[in-house]
Amino acid sequence: MERKKTKGRQKIPMQKIENKNALLTTFSKRREGLFKKASELVTECDVDIGIMMISPAGKPHSFFHPTVDAIVSRFQNPDMQLSQGIRLDTTTARNKVNQLKNRLEELDAIEDAAIARTTFYDQMAEMRQKGWWESIEQLNADEQIIFEAWLRDTSFKMFHHLNQLENGASSSLGRESFGV
Repeated sequence: MERKKTKGRQKIPMQKIENKNALLTTFSKRREGLFKKASELVTECDVDIGIMMISPAGKPHSFFHPTVDAIVSRFQNPDMQLSQGIRLDTTTARNKVNQLKNRLEELDAIEDAAIARTTFYDQMAEMRQKGWWESIEQLNADEQIIFEAWLRDTSFKMFHHLNQLENGASSSLGRESFGV
């Protein structure tokens, strides 16, 4: 059994951090964690939330959802109905967050597909070193489909590149015959 190379997650005692670099790093990580939890709370419970803080370096940081005006108005008078303008801003902010969240999910799926494709291409390169025909026999059905698509794509790119080279050579030959 291999020994762990790191200590892993450790419980940190709750005391002031004296080392300035460690303090700034810890603040940054904890701030990101707090904002992430606040965002999850908004998504899961559909709440309005506001967080303001000043970093040890003196920089202000904040997280408000849906807007600062909506949070301040609700905090000052919880029973008050929000104005039409603030409700419109709130709805717009929520819709924008949902759109961005959906786009992020799309980009995550694209990234996952790109990682899978890269991994597969790396495996293909490794197979080339082993010997094509020995490696191809070991592919499962999904890998064969991907491999066929890769071959078609590579063939198309080679054909297209060859056409470009041929067209470039013939157009330069044509220019020479006309004295260009």
